[in-house]
Amino acid sequence: MKLSALLRGLAAAVIVVTPLLAAPLAQAAGLLDTVKERGALIVGLEGTYPPFNYVDAKTGELDGFDVDVAKLIAERLGVKAEFVKTEWSAILAGLGSGKFDVIVNQVGITDARKKAFDFSVPYVASSPQLILRKDDDSQYKTFADLKGKKLGVGQGSNYEALAKAQEGVIVKSYPGAPEYLSDLVNRRIDAALNDQLMTAYLVKTANLPIRGGAIVGEPRFNGIPFRKGNPKFEAAINKALQDAFADGSFARISTKWFGIDVSKVRKPGQ
Repeated sequence: MKLSALLRGLAAAVIVVTPLLAAPLAQAAGLLDTVKERGALIVGLEGTYPPFNYVDAKTGELDGFDVDVAKLIAERLGVKAEFVKTEWSAILAGLGSGKFDVIVNQVGITDARKKAFDFSVPYVASSPQLILRKDDDSQYKTFADLKGKKLGVGQGSNYEALAKAQEGVIVKSYPGAPEYLSDLVNRRIDAALNDQLMTAYLVKTANLPIRGGAIVGEPRFNGIPFRKGNPKFEAAINKALQDAFADGSFARISTKWFGIDVSKVRKPGQ
């Protein structure tokens, strides 16, 4: 009886200890090993943010710039991309809880976010940019050049706040881009202001006589966040992006959606 009781005790000890050992072992394997063993990179995105990521009405499939970038990275890791649609308000928490491996959804690299997550090298550099009529040869290079001029912005946007902070600029706020672009084309305002990426997209798709004007603010850099403590994964993601920058494949994706290479920093006045 004593021997059998001892054996039962040892068995119980093994049952208790094994789960405690499993977590460090899984963590030691690292995110890159996990992704490769799974055969898939699980990507969090909104799925409602065109042209970056959205559901195509004809095919019912996810499409967009970030979808193409995620597929490119996954391919270079030797796996496929699997997407998990998540509202923006919950997306960083979802990454932290392990719901997905990465977020590819225009996440700005900030000091606050870097305390919680590691980031890839930037793959997007985007700045505030003016939108002008195609036939307008005005030399608006800075906000100072717009003193006494009417500038259209989206109501409640970051660019509305930026424009209103500029001395002497007459700011007109609109529900969205279609409204201020209409007023721009019809000469009711002198210029409009939006994000560099959205400006490129609007110029490419709006079918209006408009063009991108000068960059009028500092760039914001977007990257791909993932959980901390995965140096092999970080190196692999960065290599995939840097190789894509070097061989032109990233530029091809960017040009497809925006008509420009969004990885390139454009300076104020350009």
